[in-house]
Amino acid sequence: MTDSPREVSFLDRPAARLCALGVALLMAAALAFMHRDDLFPPEQAAADPNDPVALCFAERAKDIDNLLAEGTINAQQAGLFKGRAEALCQAQFGGGSGPPSPPQ
Repeated sequence: MTDSPREVSFLDRPAARLCALGVALLMAAALAFMHRDDLFPPEQAAADPNDPVALCFAERAKDIDNLLAEGTINAQQAGLFKGRAEALCQAQFGGGSGPPSPPQ
């Protein structure tokens, strides 16, 4: 038997592995670019200072924070109350993404 050098396929060379790594990095970058809003949500626009829903909620949230500071309620209750206060203000003054009003 003679020891003749065998031709190595391109797929068995380190350059092929570098190409595969480059393709994987490009695909990860493309995926991150497509989901950039999911990964880094855009900042919300500044709230209107005369928004009746925001004014209503701010007043109720201040009262809830005072109750929390006094020790009348705990943090879990404060979160629940703020959620209910937000829903109340949305219902009173409109806004949000609630169900559409029924046709008349």
